[in-house]
Amino acid sequence: MTSRPATLGELRDSGWRSVPVKEEIRRNAVARISAGRPVLDGLLGYEDTVLPQLENALLAGHDLIFLGERGQGKTRMIRALVGLLDEWVPVVAGSEINDDPSAPVSHFARQLVAEAGDDTPVAWVPRHRRFGEKLATPDTSIADLIGEVDPIKVAEGRYLADESTLHFGLVPRTNRGVFAINELPDLAERIQVGLLNVLEERDVQVRGYQVRLPLDVMLVASANPEDYTNRGRIITPLKDRFGSQIRTHYPLDLQTEMAIAEAEARSWPVDGRRVRMPDQLAEVVASVSHLARSSPHVNQRSGVSVRLTVANAEMLVANATRRALRLGEDEVVPRVSDLDALVASTAGKIEIETLDEGRDQEVVDGLFGAAVLGVFRRCVAPEQVRAVVEAFDEGRVVHTGDDVASADYADLVAEVPALRQAVRSLIGGEESPGAVASAVELVLEGLHLSRRLNKDVAGGRSLYRSRG
Repeated sequence: MTSRPATLGELRDSGWRSVPVKEEIRRNAVARISAGRPVLDGLLGYEDTVLPQLENALLAGHDLIFLGERGQGKTRMIRALVGLLDEWVPVVAGSEINDDPSAPVSHFARQLVAEAGDDTPVAWVPRHRRFGEKLATPDTSIADLIGEVDPIKVAEGRYLADESTLHFGLVPRTNRGVFAINELPDLAERIQVGLLNVLEERDVQVRGYQVRLPLDVMLVASANPEDYTNRGRIITPLKDRFGSQIRTHYPLDLQTEMAIAEAEARSWPVDGRRVRMPDQLAEVVASVSHLARSSPHVNQRSGVSVRLTVANAEMLVANATRRALRLGEDEVVPRVSDLDALVASTAGKIEIETLDEGRDQEVVDGLFGAAVLGVFRRCVAPEQVRAVVEAFDEGRVVHTGDDVASADYADLVAEVPALRQAVRSLIGGEESPGAVASAVELVLEGLHLSRRLNKDVAGGRSLYRSRG
């Protein structure tokens, strides 16, 4: 920072030229697109749908509104826009609203530049300080967003007519940056009116002051479609001032949902234990969310967030970790029996629609059962389990649960050779006890769900036996 210009004169001599914030973002977006890089990093599943729309909007220099259900990455995209700002930008030192040294707009900065000229001190602001965010709530006021008279400054002896008595709100303080409003429909309509000038005329007005602040701000908002039309609404003149409305969506396929869960879910190794999520269990977790999004028993207007997939993946590993700690096992591998623990992470993230009292658990169990059955049918061929069913018909009984060690499942495969082919189709060449245990439980639960084995559940333990 010591090598950067420290005064207005040095800044001019350096050849630096000011550009509007949207032009700055456009220039950096052009550089990314030309280099074959995504315009925003860390987004999965939007490559062919949302990102092209976003690139167009940025190239056009539009203010944006992201419209989509909960858990579709709207806030993440908004915050990622900061990465398209220049790393550092010069401002008039001491300015509350990031005044451009070559074109100051606040009373303080104009007066300082007029008095000091080329000796006006310049400070450098990093990109992360050029982002402002406000969650729209019914009690949000114009003072919060635009500004208000500061009674402390008035008490110090300044006149009310003095522009320096103003206390700037969030929008002016994000001058030359990106300002975001989350859940815009929740903002009272009379407060939304206060944003009209910001979006079109690019100025702010505070009470009766004859103050014009030509702000340089990119305004971005998010909204939920349900809130957009029912709980609240965006007034028509404000909608008209947003240049682009971009519709987001949930992952369109299981692979994308699984990739998001893998990237977002937290799983910490405990005492050096290896944590491994079998592909089949990861697919089950992702399938639950996809099935819920099409279930007539789940409120689709509320949506089924990707957070459900992430939370369920975390809970699955957590329960497997708890079992490994109790049994003293060196590796953590989730099993089908761990799915029972996902009730806690699922209950608060989907809204069940049923006329019968107490059917919520039945609906959730049905989603998990359908997910397991779908993965079983895709991964295990019918001819691979015929001999397994025959072994149970001969009197074989198998217990599963948190108290059953992984080594016991490996012994079971040795005792029932018919299981080996089905297990290998799931785990390939990996022969670790944890992987074998997970595969065995998936095979047994799949046979039960396809009505080829009976299952008795008691006290957290399950017993699989013949249907005969």
